[in-house]
Amino acid sequence: MSKHTAMPEQPDLTLKQLQGDCARMAPHWRAVRESAPRPVSPASIHGVIVPGASARLLDAMSDY
Repeated sequence: MSKHTAMPEQPDLTLKQLQGDCARMAPHWRAVRESAPRPVSPASIHGVIVPGASARLLDAMSDY
């Protein structure tokens, strides 16, 4: 038996309603001062365990 509860049906929002929702939420958002992520030294990462097979898979991928 699934523990998922059914979500109540919601009416389709119009673009105008969506823009209004975004405008109301905008004051709660914070601007990011840096757009580029800073590099992280592997020496500063503690407590993370990566299985050898996963590390080898990522090492073989050119994007990583």
